[in-house]
Amino acid sequence: MNDKVVVIISTAEAEKARTGMMYAVNAVLKNWMSEVKLIFFGPAQELLLKDAVMKDFLLQFQQAEGKAVSCKFIADRDENDEETASLGVKVEYVGSMISDLIKEGYVPLIW
Repeated sequence: MNDKVVVIISTAEAEKARTGMMYAVNAVLKNWMSEVKLIFFGPAQELLLKDAVMKDFLLQFQQAEGKAVSCKFIADRDENDEETASLGVKVEYVGSMISDLIKEGYVPLIW
């Protein structure tokens, strides 16, 4: 049984994004999975910067020793890489990262 997940938040819809983040937080806090990665990709990156509930979930995830990543290509394009990094989110290219995680056995959960 696989117990490693990569939670990919890509939607611009706040309710959907919050649901994915709530899962990521609980998966870490309640030890549902042995490893949980959190990636913001696409429209969700801008939403994260504006949505207080998402920021709160991010803080909970980080306090539980989780590390979040956001797509550098999108952040550079939207000129918000510094603002994203100020939230403690690592800004990196994620395309190959996601592919590598899947090859390593992580199950992608996409919101």
